Amino acid sequence: MNEVKDMMVREFEVLVYKKDIKNFHLNVLPPNGKVRVSVPRNVSDDAIRTFVIKKYHWIKKHVESFQEQERQTKREYVSGESHYFKGKRYTLRVEQAKRLKIEVRNKRYIYFHVPEHYTLQQRQNYYERWLRNELKKELEILVPKWEKIIGVKVNQVRIKKMKTKWGSCNPDAKRIWINLELIKKPREYLEYIIVHELVHLLERNHTRRFKEIMDKYLPRWRIYKRQLNEFIL
Repeated sequence: MNEVKDMMVREFEVLVYKKDIKNFHLNVLPPNGKVRVSVPRNVSDDAIRTFVIKKYHWIKKHVESFQEQERQTKREYVSGESHYFKGKRYTLRVEQAKRLKIEVRNKRYIYFHVPEHYTLQQRQNYYERWLRNELKKELEILVPKWEKIIGVKVNQVRIKKMKTKWGSCNPDAKRIWINLELIKKPREYLEYIIVHELVHLLERNHTRRFKEIMDKYLPRWRIYKRQLNEFIL
């Protein structure tokens, strides 16, 4: 069982994970720049603080980058809102109808046909189900494609709303999770996350070998990684 604790280091609240690992690992996580440090179990709090302070300027740069990103306002699912889908910005048009339906038209509009009595929560639930189905269609094409290229096979692919990760992998179960938000991004970024998680079936950690495998199959992965975090959250 990992030991988890919060620690204040200067102005940063740092989430510390003590694990059965040999090295320190530092992350600044989207969407708000949460600082996370993973350390060996026997490391003292003073050693953790010293490590974070040494990385202070790097942390501050990345936290500020996340905080300065443009963010969508809260969705109300009414006409005139901007919604992102497969990397493009669309204007939502809501039309009263007896039957629920969503369709993309003219590369400019997403038409949302919805009964007048539907609440905000009901609209959101249906819209997210539509996004989930669209992402599932993409995964049914892209996962087998990259399984064949890389030479691996997953047992299960799941879609999940995640706040801090674009994807994750359980190598033992050969199961990967993909963030629902990726259906809003360009396809190349979805492919990058798929490849990233599939490569974890060959190499569990982000080692030199992991990066070499990523370089082999997706040479531009570092660019995709950087650009993906620059999109509106």
